[in-house]
Amino acid sequence: MKGRSKLLPLAALALLACTQRPSPERIAGDTMGTTYEVVVTHRSANLSRPAIQSAVDAVLAEVNGHLSGWDPQSELARFNAASGTDWIPASVLLVEAVDEAQAVSRASGGAFDVTVGPLVRAWGFGAGATESAAAPAPAELERMRASVGYRNLESRRRPPALRKNAGTLHVDLDGIAPGVAVDRIAERLEALGVRDYLVELGGEVRARGRSPADRPWRVAVEAPLAGERRPYALVELDGMGVSTSGDYRDFRDVGGRRLSHTIDPRTAAPVTHGLASVTVLHPSTATADAWATALVVLGPEEGMALARRLDLAALFITRSADGSLLESATKAFEPFRRPMPPAL
Repeated sequence: MKGRSKLLPLAALALLACTQRPSPERIAGDTMGTTYEVVVTHRSANLSRPAIQSAVDAVLAEVNGHLSGWDPQSELARFNAASGTDWIPASVLLVEAVDEAQAVSRASGGAFDVTVGPLVRAWGFGAGATESAAAPAPAELERMRASVGYRNLESRRRPPALRKNAGTLHVDLDGIAPGVAVDRIAERLEALGVRDYLVELGGEVRARGRSPADRPWRVAVEAPLAGERRPYALVELDGMGVSTSGDYRDFRDVGGRRLSHTIDPRTAAPVTHGLASVTVLHPSTATADAWATALVVLGPEEGMALARRLDLAALFITRSADGSLLESATKAFEPFRRPMPPAL
């Protein structure tokens, strides 16, 4: 998901290099249009590498099978293809993912919205988009807005089911599914007795316990610079997930105007503020994933005010007119921050 042109490509989080200690168990590969990596520092003698690989593969297959917006055979694709407004039976996994997304939608006043895909494509971004030399006409956007809106999507747990209040509603979980996958891999590892691990998928990271350096895991937040990759800040994780959303990897010029890929569902147009990226830490990587997006949509003032009110651990990086980067962080973010070493 993260490697494709999509609704909300998130900034990469670079793992710090390991020190000279016994090699950890490392499993990596391709999934969801991006890459993943699982690092296990310590494992019991009766837990084999193939067992870890099998557990990871099972989670990835499960998440793809239920939440993928790219696989036409996925459960989500079948839901999107259904017309009408009746309740449609759904898996617990799909309902839980929708519920997590909807909770952030409600708390953010609609800044995060898993139904916004048609508007994203209309502006020339995301899957199936046609890059146009002109912005979409207001009448076209207004027509699309009739079938967009998180309030048009309902869920229930018993029995698990989803319902569209607009038959043409299309749900895209790419802004939260990578975080769901990371969380479920972490849960599967812990069920196997693993207590020291790091899971990364498409830039979403969750870690617990000790790293190969025999200290809590440290992750570098990337500087929001187009065409350049370097660390900006350092955070320490133990039982936490972290996600970054930004505007510097996916944008285009239309008539001399830079258009961000981030669409504000409330206005049906790209955001126009100077917020370059937001990093969020949360016990749920999926929730961090969704909130990073929502806060970017809200912008530096409204987003920061809400993050402070909800006590979210968030780092905001704003791009000034001269191109320099300015930052602000919530009080909840500071306990996770560590000094940047000179080597970075």
